[in-house]
This record gives sequence, structure tokens and C-alpha cells, in this order.
Amino acid sequence: MAQIREKTDVCVIGAGHAGCEAALACARMGLETVIFTVSVDSIALMPCNPNIGGSSKGHLVREVDALGGEMGKNIDKTFIQSKMLNVSKGPAVHSLRAQADKAEYSRSMRQVLENQEHLTIKQAEVCELLWEEQDGRKKITGVRIFTGAIYEVRAVILCTGTYLKARCLCGDAITHTGPNGLQAANYLTESLEKLGISMRRFKTGTPARMDKRSIDFGRMEEQFGDERVVPFSFSTDPESVQIRQDSCWLTYTNEKTHEIIRANLDRSPIYAGIIEGTGPRYCPSIEDKVVKFADKERHQVFLEPEGRFTNEMYVGGMSSSLPEDVQLAMYRTVPGLEHCKIVRNAYAIEYDCIDARQLYPSLEFKDVEGLFSAGQFNGSSGYEEAAAQGILAGINAGLKCLGRDPLLIDRSEGYLGVLVDDLVTKENREPYRMMTSRAEYRLLLRQDNADLRLRRKGYEAGLISREQMDWVEEKEQLIQSEIARLKRTVIGASAAHQAFLEEKGSAPLKTAASLAELMCRPELSYRMLAPLDPERPKLPEQVVEQVEIELRYAGYIERQKRQVDQYRKMEKHRIPEQIDYDLVPSLRLEARQKLKEFRPVSVGQASRISGVSPADISVLLVYLEHERRTNVL
Repeated sequence: MAQIREKTDVCVIGAGHAGCEAALACARMGLETVIFTVSVDSIALMPCNPNIGGSSKGHLVREVDALGGEMGKNIDKTFIQSKMLNVSKGPAVHSLRAQADKAEYSRSMRQVLENQEHLTIKQAEVCELLWEEQDGRKKITGVRIFTGAIYEVRAVILCTGTYLKARCLCGDAITHTGPNGLQAANYLTESLEKLGISMRRFKTGTPARMDKRSIDFGRMEEQFGDERVVPFSFSTDPESVQIRQDSCWLTYTNEKTHEIIRANLDRSPIYAGIIEGTGPRYCPSIEDKVVKFADKERHQVFLEPEGRFTNEMYVGGMSSSLPEDVQLAMYRTVPGLEHCKIVRNAYAIEYDCIDARQLYPSLEFKDVEGLFSAGQFNGSSGYEEAAAQGILAGINAGLKCLGRDPLLIDRSEGYLGVLVDDLVTKENREPYRMMTSRAEYRLLLRQDNADLRLRRKGYEAGLISREQMDWVEEKEQLIQSEIARLKRTVIGASAAHQAFLEEKGSAPLKTAASLAELMCRPELSYRMLAPLDPERPKLPEQVVEQVEIELRYAGYIERQKRQVDQYRKMEKHRIPEQIDYDLVPSLRLEARQKLKEFRPVSVGQASRISGVSPADISVLLVYLEHERRTNVL
């Protein structure tokens, strides 16, 4: 029987949130792209909570959108509740979160993929990567699927999520499947290991789904969405997202819940030693919460709808791998769940993934040319983290095929830069989760200015239209013009002005002041000062928001910009790929070993490697400068 052979530019393995963004990016750059999935019905599946965004994750969604990605647009079309988090705090940590209609989100994203030019969807399991040796380095040449067909490619992007050698655990009931009972991918790991890629085992989990009709919502606190919804995508019309929203509900565990869990810990795969993989510290199971936070009398439980046209409710905060009978008993101790009926049991899932320190910041493997990687396969967790890596890997695979330099986003340019740098530089012993505290320059990396920060990069990659770029440039000009005008507009300490300020609860003026100076006062705002500013132009809401933030936090923003300048000096010190660390004098043995193992691309990245001290960096800088002057490197 003749073997099928096809040629394409890029192959994406996996159609989760990383795979969708990667495949769309490549196809939109004009490259012929095939995306493989074990089930077409699982495209953009949300096997855990069907929500997008949240603290810090909302930033990532905005950045994906700014680069030309799809996640923000898709959640704007399919959300059932939306809320801006952390509004009582400063704008640096404001973050959108939206509950999605699970089925509709997947259907809508699948429709986008199916209608994307240059993109083909193929339901098949990729079981082998094909490569050849070139100048002592491996280079990807193709993939083989389970049926034997071969696809010759120029680049491959691994987006396998939690499917590689996956197994799901509910007590002692173990199924060798992927999430939601879908087929696992059992063959690719062996091929990756033959290629020299080091694998590891992680785990995550999900709570039960309940039948809405069996829940007593009268015993819970109703949680509403925002009255005025803000869209995720910069291209979404704000009026189009002002829809009827569904409620979510809050309740709590109690001592009786905890007693049942403690009495059955020996039946938990986590505590019985059955689970091999490491789980996420920042998203613990209810068993972990009860054991590790023994002083807590209760834990929050959120009941959130899985969609508009289903009775399934997601039980947030109570993921578990306990046996079915224990699950039912513990859930029924929670107020409102006394008579609950479980539609889908909670379970833990183990899967194969990699230590992402095998990757360049472009998300290409250091030792395998043309092989890229994104999403949970890189040791991260979360839909948003996956999508962000997916679009970056997709862009860089596309640029590789086009013979162009990779797109790199550093820590001062985006949460995406922080995410990737942490993954490829630091030792992550558990699934990585994005948090605002990880971003040193978070006042500059707000979700509201993601388009100003990253739109141009998306445009240069070919994912943003000239029209979209024109608007960003106009927006930048309007912001700067209005800030300059407000600095020039001065009011005196007249009786009328003093009376106005007193009415607004603000201190009186001792001398004349500009409107820009007044806006630095926390009790005043751009809109509030309108009566003092008859010349104020009519500006788009996005511009007003930026003007207010830039002026109110001007001192802090300038300080962070100076910090960024110092950071970039270190990043600009590139380390030649051919450097021999054994020749660097006075370098400590541990630092020498770590630098040889991880091969950082810059002095800045080297400084963030565990085991490399500031003294080692000083030695390295002296060596690089000496070699530069002698034209050796």
C-alpha cells in the first residue's frame, strides 16, 4: 500500500489554546499550515473552568490581542459574565475576567480555524518527528502520523497540552485518557526522547460538575458581572458586549467537609503515592488546602455556569482526585450542595511535558532547528499562558520559514516576556502560573496599554493591518498632545477655583497650577476637572484613560522607565553562541556548569539563572569586553 506524503510549511501538534493561536499566526503570515488534533471536537476545549482572564491572565489576553491573536475576540463573542478585578487597587493590577459559554467558545474558535486561509485541520495523532543532522545540529524535516502518512515540513510547533501519555485519576479508578475522557497521545514522547529532548511529568486537576437543578442557590451569595462591560479585544465594539449576564454563586466549605477529607486522605492518589507528577502550588486541590492550611476554618467555593444551554455548574475551588463516594460526601456538606448530583466527577490528570530551559526565548529548541514549543507542554498552566506562548511560537516559526529574525519580547515589554523568560531561564519544579507579582515593571505593563506596547510588533510580523496600526499611532499622538495641553493649561487660585476644589474634597491652591498637576491628586480626575477646562477636546475613551493614568502616576512611571533602561543595558550585552565558558577565568564552578547547561543569549538572562551570582556576572562582563576588544568573539 502506497504511503501518503504531503508537503506543508508548518505543522502544529495540538489544537488547544496554544495550538489555535500558533496555527492562526502562521496561516495569517501566508504559510501553509496543518494543525493536528486527536479530536476535532476538542478544538479550544476548556477542560477546567471555562473562564478567560483573571488577575495577570487578563494582561496576557490583551497582549495576545495586541499581537494579532484570537483569544480576546473569541471570549468577547462567547462570554456569559464579565468582571474587572482589583478595581479598588491601582491600574497596574486591574484585570479582566470573563466566564465563557464552554461549548460556544470552542465552536466559535473552531469556526475561525476552519475558515482561515492557508490553514488545514487534521484529526490524527502525530506519533513521530522526523529530522536530519546538519552541521552537527538536528533539523526538523517532517512528522509521521499514526496511520503512517508523512508530512514534510519546515517547522513544527508542539502544543500537546496535557495529552502526552495522559492518565486521569479518581481515587483508585485510573483511565489512560486525556481531559474529559478524550483520547491520550501515547506515542510522541518516545520520539521526543530519541531526539534528545528531556521530559518530565506534571499533574493538574479539576473539580466536579453539578446538575444545576440539584443546587440550592438560596443558601449561597449571588455574584454579578459588571454593569458596564469592558471588552478584551481592542478591536471589539464596546457596545456589542453590553449583554444580559448570568450570575455566579459563592459558598464555603466547613469543618465537616474537612473532616471527611482528612478521614479519607489514604484514598487520595496524591497522598497514597499513586500520582507521580508535580501539581500546581497556586491552584491546589481541596485535599491540599485542608492539609496545608489546617488553620483555615473554611475555603471559598464558586459555582459557575458552564454555559447558557447546559445545566452543568463548575465547582470552583474544590478540585480533587478523591474517590467518587468521598467526593459526593464532601460536596454535600457545603451549604447549597446538600442534595447535589454530580454530572462529572472531579479528577487529577498526569501528563508528559518538558523543562522549558531547553528553549531559546523565541520558543525554538536550542538543539533542534525548526522545532518550537508552546503551552502546558512547556511546563506552564492556564489557557491564557498557553495562548500567549502559542502566538509567540507561531510568529517565530513563521519568521523562521520566511528567513527573518525571531520576535523577542523582553520582561520590560510585556507579561508575555516575563512568562517566557521565567520558563526558559528559571528552574520551575511545578506548573508555572502567571501572577502580577512576577512582573517587575507592572506599572508600565498594564492591560489597558497592551496595544501601545505590542501592536507594532504584531504589525511587523504581519498579523496587524495597516488600518489598525494607523489607529494606534493616532492614539499615541492624541495622548501626548492632550498631556502637553494639560501641562500648559494653568488656573489661578481664584475664589471660584477654590470653591470648586473644596466642593470636590480637594485641598485649596496656594498658587497657580496646571490641570496636569491637579490630576495628580487622587481625589480628582480628568472628567471631574472638566468645568475648569472649557477648551478640553472631545477624545475617545481609550485616550482619556491613558491620559489620566500617565499624569496621575507620572513620578512612578518615570522611575520604572529608568529601571527599564538599566535592565535593557544588561539585555543588550549579547553572549556569542560559540563562547567557551571553560576559558572564562575566575568563574565559579557552579556558575560555569549552569551557563554551559542553559546557554543564555544575554548577560541579563545569565543573571537570572539560579546559581549564577552577581560576582559571576561581573567576571563574565569583563571577559566579554576583553574578547570584544581583541576581536576574538
